[in-house]
Amino acid sequence: MAQAHYDVLIIGGGTAGIMTAAQLHRKARKLRIAILDPARDHWYQPAWTLVAAGAFRMQDTRRDEAAVVPDGVDLVREAASRFEPEANTVHTANGRAYTYDHLVVCPGIKLDIDAMPGLREALATDRVCSNYIDPEKTRRVMKGFQGGVALFTQPATPIKCGGAPQKAAYLADEFFRRRRLRDRTKLVFATPGSVIFGVQPFRTALEEVVRTKGILFKPFLSPVRIDPVRQEVHFRWCKPGEDHGPAVDAQELPQRVEGGDTIVMHYDMLHLAPPQSAPDVVRHSPLAYADGPNKGWLEVDIHTLQHKRYPNVFGLGDVAALPTAKTGAAVRKQAPVVVANILQRIKDGALSKMQYDGYSSCPLVTGYGRMLLAEFKYDNVRDSDPLLTRFFDTGKPLWSMWLLKKYVLPWLYWNRMLKGTM
Repeated sequence: MAQAHYDVLIIGGGTAGIMTAAQLHRKARKLRIAILDPARDHWYQPAWTLVAAGAFRMQDTRRDEAAVVPDGVDLVREAASRFEPEANTVHTANGRAYTYDHLVVCPGIKLDIDAMPGLREALATDRVCSNYIDPEKTRRVMKGFQGGVALFTQPATPIKCGGAPQKAAYLADEFFRRRRLRDRTKLVFATPGSVIFGVQPFRTALEEVVRTKGILFKPFLSPVRIDPVRQEVHFRWCKPGEDHGPAVDAQELPQRVEGGDTIVMHYDMLHLAPPQSAPDVVRHSPLAYADGPNKGWLEVDIHTLQHKRYPNVFGLGDVAALPTAKTGAAVRKQAPVVVANILQRIKDGALSKMQYDGYSSCPLVTGYGRMLLAEFKYDNVRDSDPLLTRFFDTGKPLWSMWLLKKYVLPWLYWNRMLKGTM
């Protein structure tokens, strides 16, 4: 039964919340810990790319939320509605209030579908899909595709698993080849970024994948609007220092330039990552950055994960304003830092010596049976696991890495990560 006060109150029961709770409980069983989250389902979303490709079952990515909460930790099935950090209080949508000694904020990320005009209407059609929303629909859309322009894109906002949109394109390429459609398909990957991936040597390896597969790579294109009736995406040309769009070749792709810096591209199939933001409860709270490039995201020190203005508040996961990729792998390195700092503060009011160096990883599936494991830290510095790299060149697409993605990582997630043992 929920109490009114907790030693540690955790907002969010996703990967970050469960891992933090499990590690805290293992190290300090006398602490009164609660997770505040109304969710009934807990999803292993890293496998959704494989679900869309028909290489993983959707039902195997789900567990009951209550089943993954550690024994001894309260699950409070309510949604946080307002933070009052000066009073160490969280208010809920049910009209209740909970107080805390330490607060951990990790409610994940919001898929902000209505931030892009036309996206909601487009998703209601049978030509537009997103692995972020419904990977089973992606598979249906790919099965119904009969050739033409298959367009894959992503927004200019931060997104979880930044490599997921290109993974969808790589697997679609092979899916269409198996269905003998690739020779009548123009497969396009359009991104607001300047390169396919920001870290070497993974960038070079992925550029070779794009070249070999014949994917049309279109950088500096930020999607701003979708016209589902005409089956068109409007992109803003966003190359720094240039206020006009590129010259377009209408023979290469059915596209046109409007207004100088708008490129309009036709699609017969569209897959995209929707715009994303911090959940409203954080975005409109005193815990978020009030302005600047991180406006709306949780304000924490990038190494200690402690809030910059409220010392008994910590944050991690997708909601935190950290200059690294938003992935479960990042959470695996962040949770021990949060746990160590909270326990040290309880002991003597100080912080531990543990710090987060920005580690994240993107298991980039490049086709059925091939994956490269891109591991990196702050400043786009490669940070590959020294043990793995003794036996495998993780910077190249390998069968062994595919086995890691499909079998090993899901098992580790359910049986080790969520149990607080890694």
